[in-house]
Amino acid sequence: MRAVILAGGLGTRLRPLTYHVPKPLVTLVDRPLIMHIIDSLPTEVDAVILAVNYMCDRLEEYFSNVDVGREIILVEENEPLGTGGALKNLSQHLDDTFLAFNGDVVSSLDLRKLVAHHRHAGGIGTLALWKVPDPSAFGVVRLEGDRITDFQEKPAPGEAVSDLINAGMYVFEPELLDHIPDGKASIEREVFPEVLDHGLHGHRFQGYWVDCGTLPNYIRAQTAILASTGRENYLRGQAPEGLVRVCSEPGSTIQIGAMVQDSMVFSGAIVEPGAIVERSIVGPGVRVKAGTLLEDTIVA
Repeated sequence: MRAVILAGGLGTRLRPLTYHVPKPLVTLVDRPLIMHIIDSLPTEVDAVILAVNYMCDRLEEYFSNVDVGREIILVEENEPLGTGGALKNLSQHLDDTFLAFNGDVVSSLDLRKLVAHHRHAGGIGTLALWKVPDPSAFGVVRLEGDRITDFQEKPAPGEAVSDLINAGMYVFEPELLDHIPDGKASIEREVFPEVLDHGLHGHRFQGYWVDCGTLPNYIRAQTAILASTGRENYLRGQAPEGLVRVCSEPGSTIQIGAMVQDSMVFSGAIVEPGAIVERSIVGPGVRVKAGTLLEDTIVA
């Protein structure tokens, strides 16, 4: 089985983090963003195809030096193709059931259950669905049982057909590619509404889901991951009562008396006694002095 990750965007919403690093390689807790997707794949996935554009050479360098346990195929887009066009551009690599992902989504979804749901339901594709209080910024679906009967892309406030949104994680049959027009195309706007009668199903899940393509959501994703794993990474000699769900790289220093929670502290950073850091990212070489309060902040 193969998996596709759509990672061709410029990462403009994550600037300045993406000025010198492509979005897939931005560090999220303890590894690059894209590795959170790759590491979650079922064991039957033996090849991962990345649709890339911005800083493709940096991605080539990363995967040439890191063994992720699966074949990595990079396909560079010469121009933006949209979510549908990017999939169509990979057609030569996809001749069987495949997984597909938006490259900036992290979640607690059990992908084995998603694949099993698809194989049981049949049809052309299965979408992971997430419930939100305000679906107006997303693609919204209406279900009958588990079959999708209507699809709205970013409906006006109050006009959504449900509170279930497309979570950007899919299982598709290669037949779907035949319904994507050549060139730039949106799978959400142009393809999904046209294939409803081919059997498009929804799979709901619980836990956490974050589209971490913006700076605030990048911090939210970090907090969700730390909370889900209960990660507590203390350096020797520190007072555990001052640290809750913290990931600190080797070479970082969190001094006794500092209060750090749901945060990442990079190598070379120092957090002094009396400083309070909550839901934040302390970048390499940063010194957080006594008396400082950081909340929902990225410091580099």
